[in-house]
Amino acid sequence: MTERSPLDLQAISKYLKPRLDGFDGPLVATKFESGQSNPTFLLKTPTNNYVLRRKPPGVLLKSAHAVDREFRVQKALSGTDVPVAKMHHLCEDDSVIGSSFYIMDHVSGRNFNEPTLGDLNNADRTSVMKDMNRVLAALHDVNIGEIGLADYGPPGHYLERQVGRWSKQYRASETKPLPAMDRLIDIITERMPVDDGQRTLVHGDYRIDNMIFERDGTRCLAVLDWELSTIGHPYADLASVIMQWQLPVGRKGRGLMGVDRADLGLPTDDAFIMQYCERRGLDGIDNFGYFVGFCFFRMAAIIQGVLKRALDGNASNPEQAKELGAYVPVFAEHGLKALEQR
Repeated sequence: MTERSPLDLQAISKYLKPRLDGFDGPLVATKFESGQSNPTFLLKTPTNNYVLRRKPPGVLLKSAHAVDREFRVQKALSGTDVPVAKMHHLCEDDSVIGSSFYIMDHVSGRNFNEPTLGDLNNADRTSVMKDMNRVLAALHDVNIGEIGLADYGPPGHYLERQVGRWSKQYRASETKPLPAMDRLIDIITERMPVDDGQRTLVHGDYRIDNMIFERDGTRCLAVLDWELSTIGHPYADLASVIMQWQLPVGRKGRGLMGVDRADLGLPTDDAFIMQYCERRGLDGIDNFGYFVGFCFFRMAAIIQGVLKRALDGNASNPEQAKELGAYVPVFAEHGLKALEQR
């Protein structure tokens, strides 16, 4: 976490005291380093710790930074097999701190920034990855009607909708010509598979660093960062995991490129996909390379938006945002390569 935040703590305290049972000051807030899209803060009080997640200030792309949707989906998932933090309050009154925000419990546990899983032993690495797989399958098996999310995403072809949306978002935040990205947009559109009718709740950015695990165990306690969640195609979430693993090891790539996974107790791509299929009773997945290519395309568009906000002075962490922005052409090239795989 970084230095203390510029949040108006007096305004937050005044607003929350009559609306959040047991809330009382004094209040201390610290900004998390992560959370490029929606700035996120740890709120400490004498009796409890909370997390505040807000829309960033400034002019925003249409439909982006939907903290209201994040709040809704996590609240709906409470009581399912998908672990989420307890939601407390959504504030859509911009006059309180300058933008919408929500308050949730702070989940105390371990967060792994990279899929190499740091200093864990091999057995624990294997267990963490198995639980990551379990939670993903559980998410896609949630009955969206029973938890009140049947209208959480529009009907129709998920991939067609997403490619159209993120192509527009990319063009709206484009800062210089990138031929690889232009080619990727063309090919991802031309090779789009027909709609097979699968509609599940999808996270949209499912990866290990968006999860909190037990401090002394390997079970997932909460999945975080639901901004991109919607009703869509489940294979896109699975491909999001595989996409990240194709990237370089280290703080910037946070991938598994070149790693001897067997030596670390980590699953291969095929083993992780097979586990997922077994959990959901699937025989296999055809044309999976398209879904991986789609995920690279979408992430390239997202980080291009992060870069644009940094250049416009609206990024949550400007320097980190500019570093991420340099990866747009890298993601585009990876996406083109993935599309050649079946």
